[in-house]
Amino acid sequence: MTASITPAIPSGDLLRPGARVFVAGHRGLVGSAITRRLRADGYEVLTRTRAELDLREAPATAAFLDRERPDAVVLAAAKVGGIMANSTCPVQFLEDNLRIQLSVIAGSHAAGVDRLLFLGSSCIYPKLAPQPIREDSLLTGPLEPTNSAYAIAKIAGIEQVQSYRRQYGASYISAMPTNLYGPGDNFDLATSHVLPALIRRFHEAKLRDPEGGGEVVLWGTGTPRREFLHVDDLAAACELLLRTFDGDGPVNIGCGEDLTISELAATVRDVTGYTGRIAYDAGKPDGTPRKLLDVSRMTSLGWQPKIALRDGIASVYAAWQAEEEREQARN
Repeated sequence: MTASITPAIPSGDLLRPGARVFVAGHRGLVGSAITRRLRADGYEVLTRTRAELDLREAPATAAFLDRERPDAVVLAAAKVGGIMANSTCPVQFLEDNLRIQLSVIAGSHAAGVDRLLFLGSSCIYPKLAPQPIREDSLLTGPLEPTNSAYAIAKIAGIEQVQSYRRQYGASYISAMPTNLYGPGDNFDLATSHVLPALIRRFHEAKLRDPEGGGEVVLWGTGTPRREFLHVDDLAAACELLLRTFDGDGPVNIGCGEDLTISELAATVRDVTGYTGRIAYDAGKPDGTPRKLLDVSRMTSLGWQPKIALRDGIASVYAAWQAEEEREQARN
């Protein structure tokens, strides 16, 4: 794979109004947001649950795509998780994602699918890449060790997309989102990403200690810097890419601003109403010291994020509380 990136190529409307789009991974954080967005804008969205179609199984995936013949495919299905999950289950993060990508992309080509959008992750870039990270930083240095298996799988997906473009002229593209959050996020402390984990930990600390006399201990030093994008802003970007973009190489999607984990934690603490202290366990890993994306390629297409971080966190917290209350009522 070459690290060079060709300029953004706006290409008119590449997805007709009302087109049939298969969203692989429609129940996940990303896939559900893209499904909502496409349906709201009049597209016909095809979905299958994991029980109906295991995307790791290439023959079944190819048969489904050949039968349905969608106009476009959005590959949002993936095995994802935070530092703990990536560190303890690297085999699954590597193999499951490779299987999903190989079966969906190859099956789409075999079925004559005209458009495909592959969604990767900002973790594909080197741990110490110059900031903000440009798309041409890909493969210019070592990866962050705590999630290298997942990152390598996603890099393979980019290469697969670019190979189909080179060899067959396929109108397939890749997008690399920054850290995402939003409705439908994973709040399981063993497998979640940092923001939903913080929301849950501060919420539960508030319930245990309404007077705020205790503390919440977080992994690492609190100094790494991260960028966060609401998943509805990502969905708008993905629709724009499907409609107008046919360039080579990945496209970064982020908000263009970052903050420290300690600043994020303070914001989440304030939103949840917890009044206790925050402490850090410096013996636990920090991960990449900074990960801010250069999003000029995406913004050159006319896209800008609209949801401010604090507002987004507040809406996610309210939605999660409401879901927890409904779950308790059902039980």
